[in-house]
Amino acid sequence: MKYSVLTFGCRANQADSCQIEHDLQAGGGVPAPSESADVVVVNTCTVTAAADRAARHAIRGVARINPAARIVATGCYATRRPGEVGALPGVIRLLRNDQKGGIGEWLSGEMVSRAPAALPPGLRPGGRGRTAYPLCVQTGCDERCAYCIVPSTRGASRSRPVSHVLEDVRRLSSAGFKELWLTGVHLGSYGRDLQPPCSLLDLLGALGREVESRDVTFRLSSIEPMDCGEEVVDVLARSPRFAPHLHLPLQHASDRVLAAMRRPYTLCSYRALVDLVRARMPEAAIGSDVMVGFPGETDREFEEQVTYLRGSPLTHLHVFPYSDRPGTQASYLAGKVPSAVIRDRAELVRAVGRELNRRFIERQVGRQRPALTLEDGSLALTDNYLKLRIAPGHARNERVRVRVVSISPLRGEVVQ
Repeated sequence: MKYSVLTFGCRANQADSCQIEHDLQAGGGVPAPSESADVVVVNTCTVTAAADRAARHAIRGVARINPAARIVATGCYATRRPGEVGALPGVIRLLRNDQKGGIGEWLSGEMVSRAPAALPPGLRPGGRGRTAYPLCVQTGCDERCAYCIVPSTRGASRSRPVSHVLEDVRRLSSAGFKELWLTGVHLGSYGRDLQPPCSLLDLLGALGREVESRDVTFRLSSIEPMDCGEEVVDVLARSPRFAPHLHLPLQHASDRVLAAMRRPYTLCSYRALVDLVRARMPEAAIGSDVMVGFPGETDREFEEQVTYLRGSPLTHLHVFPYSDRPGTQASYLAGKVPSAVIRDRAELVRAVGRELNRRFIERQVGRQRPALTLEDGSLALTDNYLKLRIAPGHARNERVRVRVVSISPLRGEVVQ
């Protein structure tokens, strides 16, 4: 059986897809492009209306180009709107998020009885596989942000025991992976549900001790600002095993809007955290999610957002134009912002994000950073999240040291 897995959305979804691929290979599946696969698994996202549209477009595209394909839909959109997704052409099966682990069993017709070996870096059709591996350590969320549908599609927060995470680290390291992304739907809540309870800080300590004899480093995916205390920042700043890279979702710079969103922090506390990260890690990449057009957002509150972002030490932004998610508290709020206004505000904030990124890259020119080669070896990802084109001659998944030499195009030269 030839299979293909198409993934949309967050790094938690990407981690799920990697596990699905491993299960399918353990059952005898062979990876193939979606155009020629017998089975295509579409792992959907539903965080915005645009995410829903992207999943529908992909499913229709597979059905058109490869009408013989059996399409299996899973993920958050398939969980939230199973009837809508199941009616799309070519879809023969829907599996909720809590059923993802059964995809390999269902397709092979029997329980996968052995732990699948990790696919080496890059081992996908055409060499398009991952070099850095997204390792899921937690899923689900107990928060109730007013705009977010994810708790109803992912369920309550559930953490993987530290021993299981360390086992995966050993397996992936032995397969050749040198960089692992720690992922979760609410990563900062890691360990609160375990018995005995532990914390993300405990996990980071265990990982730091485990990898002393291994050539592997870690990068954190998105972590909520209320969960990123000074001790977490200290671990990242002190240990070369952790990349100087944080993604700290702000969502909005107006305290009134944050309260309406049910976000449990203020701009003042967020500002203090980001300033601390910049002070402890002067060269770190600091990304953020921001939303525009939340119900009731005034022109003045939008200007507060723009003013803070322009003067912040953030290095890149992911901008979300607000869209109603049926079933969320925000969908019932009055004061909906017109779609044209939301579109204009989003474009302005994206422009601010581009300027923040340009300023960050400008400061990096001439500096040297450790990096890992990607793709065919002519692209390098630095520890502080710059993707630099470098001269050919290196293999994929090779550690190098690069100097940033130009901004446009963004290029580097290998110095070691």
